[in-house]
Amino acid sequence: MLKEKNVDRNNVYRLVQSLSAVERRDARRFLESPYFNLRTDLIRLFDFFCADKQADKTAAWIELHPAEPYDDTRMRLLMSYLNRLLETFLLVQDMQEKAPENRLRLAEAYQTRGLTEQYERTMRAFDRDLRAQPYRNEHYYALQRLYYLELHETAVRKNPTETAPLRDLAQSTDVHYLTARLRLICLELAQKNVYRSDSEEALHRRVIALAEGPEWTDFPGISTYLSAIRMLRHSGDSAHYHAFLQKMEATATQFSEDERREFFMFAINHCIRRANSGAREMERELLSLYRRALESGSLFENGVLSRFTYHNIVAAGLRCRELDWVEDFISRYNNLLERQYRESSLSFNRARLEYARNRFDSVLALLQKANYSDPLLHLAAKTLLLKTYFMLDEHDLLQSHLDAMRNYIHRKKVLGYHRKNYLNIIRFTERMLQHSHDRKQRETLRIEIEQEPVLTEKEWLLDQL
Repeated sequence: MLKEKNVDRNNVYRLVQSLSAVERRDARRFLESPYFNLRTDLIRLFDFFCADKQADKTAAWIELHPAEPYDDTRMRLLMSYLNRLLETFLLVQDMQEKAPENRLRLAEAYQTRGLTEQYERTMRAFDRDLRAQPYRNEHYYALQRLYYLELHETAVRKNPTETAPLRDLAQSTDVHYLTARLRLICLELAQKNVYRSDSEEALHRRVIALAEGPEWTDFPGISTYLSAIRMLRHSGDSAHYHAFLQKMEATATQFSEDERREFFMFAINHCIRRANSGAREMERELLSLYRRALESGSLFENGVLSRFTYHNIVAAGLRCRELDWVEDFISRYNNLLERQYRESSLSFNRARLEYARNRFDSVLALLQKANYSDPLLHLAAKTLLLKTYFMLDEHDLLQSHLDAMRNYIHRKKVLGYHRKNYLNIIRFTERMLQHSHDRKQRETLRIEIEQEPVLTEKEWLLDQL
């Protein structure tokens, strides 16, 4: 007898709890199907985990076998069986959402059974449906490649000299590769992790040079990603930025929602870099991009707005002094964040807005009652509190706050850029306090602040000097 896989006692419970109400309904129907499951105790265990708020094996056993003493081995096996069935349910659900791929598999099944008429009918339907759908992205050419591969293999079995499907297969393979590869280059450029080695840079150049060939001009996936690469590689050239915006708009219907979100993030990344390098006019352009992306729904993933995007949009609005718009945005979109981040994001961003309106007492009230579990959000809130104490001339409170903030950083071991950045903010703020009346020292400090590359509050520090 095969030994059962040892499933952690919380695994199946966490899986059940992750299911939406609709998914739980469908999962129960799946468990009721005699093709997949003949055990009613697994259905009852599933119901128990749906209703219960704790992964309690003993309580589950009492629910299933109230007259029998608890048997840990049998209970673990039940949980293992249920876990395996629910994993199968997820796979079946995923298959139902991938109709085109499944139609190709069905065609292969007909071919294997020698049902030529059904095979050809299924392949024609696949080709018709593939051409009719609007996307011309990486996924489209992946499906097209699988289609031509199936045609090639069938043709070779009938006539080993047939090459027409092979030529179509070669082109769809090339288009799929170039579209996928250019997208990865864009993602690297956007994340500032580009060209980690000379050999990698050379490979990127060869891929880009190949994609720029005239034979690929009419393929929207290749041309759109090439336009994005030009924008991301030449951050100081506004012509590439506007060309990409035009391309993004022209090809919008040919890409999925996730891909359109990426395109907006590429453009947003470009605006942020230019604004950080001193092009202040890009701050309003950045806010305009965020607004367009919000209106088109391109910033949401499964209806959820990232808390990082939420913070960044508030920052963009504050820099443009669109305070009323920011206030409306904070309230309107807070419920679209992941539930566990809503309260902290709401209090922090309201505090930022109150700071921009010089309502410092409100800032203190919002920040002092909030509890930020995320270390980086905690440090951002501490920095806002630092600035508020400074503006109120509460120097004693400020010094105590700086000491506590420094201790927090050393205790939390905030790594890399963030650690250095926040320690620099503390150091320069302390020096401003120490040399508040010494003009020469303050001028020296100004130069040091201007030359410090890792300092997110550089503008604020210079304003105070």
